[in-house]
Amino acid sequence: MVLSSSALLVYLLIAAVCGAIGASLAGGRGIGVITATALGFTGAIFGPLIARELHLGEPFTVIVNGHPFSILWSIVGAALFVALLHLAYRRPARRW
Repeated sequence: MVLSSSALLVYLLIAAVCGAIGASLAGGRGIGVITATALGFTGAIFGPLIARELHLGEPFTVIVNGHPFSILWSIVGAALFVALLHLAYRRPARRW
């Protein structure tokens, strides 16, 4: 897959927005642009995979340079990934 620089910038922008929305839905606070972009791409990998396993459609897909990017499932995948991270790295309760 060969991407032009403008297509790569569009992918990065879409991934950052999807990652930020997904993180905010899962309770992630104070994430940066790089983290949001990484979450967006992680969600773009895991979200459609989960949707295919559950036989769900892709209602909102953006085509960039001939390649699809599933917006809804990217947000869902990012939210699920952040929720799993919260479960895995819970802080122990303070004892007085």
